[in-house]
Amino acid sequence: MHKWLSVVGIGEDGLSGLSSIALSLLDRSKIVVGGARHLAMLPTDDTREKLVWASPLQTTVDSIISRRPEAVCVLASGDPMCHGIGVTLSRRIPIAEMTVIPAASAFSLACARLGWPLADVETFSLTNRPIASIALSFSPGARLLVLSADRHTPGKVAELLTQRGFGSSLMTVFERMGSEAERRIEGVAAAWNATDLADLNAIAIAVTADRETLIVSRTSGLPDAAYRHDGQLTKREVRAVTLSALACCGMWARAAVRSRLSGCGVIGVVGRSRSSAIQLDCNTSLKMPLIWVFRNSKLSRVQHRMLWQICLNQMLFSSVAVSPQKVC
Repeated sequence: MHKWLSVVGIGEDGLSGLSSIALSLLDRSKIVVGGARHLAMLPTDDTREKLVWASPLQTTVDSIISRRPEAVCVLASGDPMCHGIGVTLSRRIPIAEMTVIPAASAFSLACARLGWPLADVETFSLTNRPIASIALSFSPGARLLVLSADRHTPGKVAELLTQRGFGSSLMTVFERMGSEAERRIEGVAAAWNATDLADLNAIAIAVTADRETLIVSRTSGLPDAAYRHDGQLTKREVRAVTLSALACCGMWARAAVRSRLSGCGVIGVVGRSRSSAIQLDCNTSLKMPLIWVFRNSKLSRVQHRMLWQICLNQMLFSSVAVSPQKVC
């Protein structure tokens, strides 16, 4: 099968910013696909068939596939393979049938404006993900770049930073990068009040911790102060060693992840599949108790006993929905 599908990255500067190869692929196509903003960049006398992204997105993807082997060109923002439509299309269409021409991504453009090395920055997209998914990367000195879902995302990110003790972080919101209407808004997370924003924006965050914020590691063995407890607590070293041992047995040691996302400093172990040993159900408020639920799993008897001992030793939670017979 020949390469019938072209995915062309385009910036805010429109057709004038496309390379000769990208323009050639666009000119040869019989069908052009894109958002209303991208299709508006085409000449007014362009009479080719045009498809605007529908909701759900898969409806338009199915329409594109039904056009095979006609020449189809998809116009996409920036780099189509960086949290873009190119990733979605490559899941349904073999890359051997596609030609992808990237433009500069929002991450590259933001780094160029800030003087940040892209290799030293953590990048995220919140277009289809919860705001809390970036919380794990909150640490002093971290630099984050975030693609917003809409104009409300910066305010929600500022609120999350403040709630987690990083309200001193400097936020920079970039709008319409690469166009004449490009705009840059800066502010501290705790005092963020910008509301007149474009839906298409990216956030740069220079993370700074507030003076009273407890800094915890991503690795196993959180400090005792990160837990809600009554003084009866397994030693930090034991927690770290136990979780590390379980990780070596093919388990995910996810204590740090869940504690950072939920605001709780909790030991938790979640399996690679639905046969996980422990299912965590937590309130996302700061330091609320968790409920541990043991389920049937493929763990060995020794691993089961280790997990049961953790629950007995922790004595942290208001409810432990498990009996020894189920895990021994």
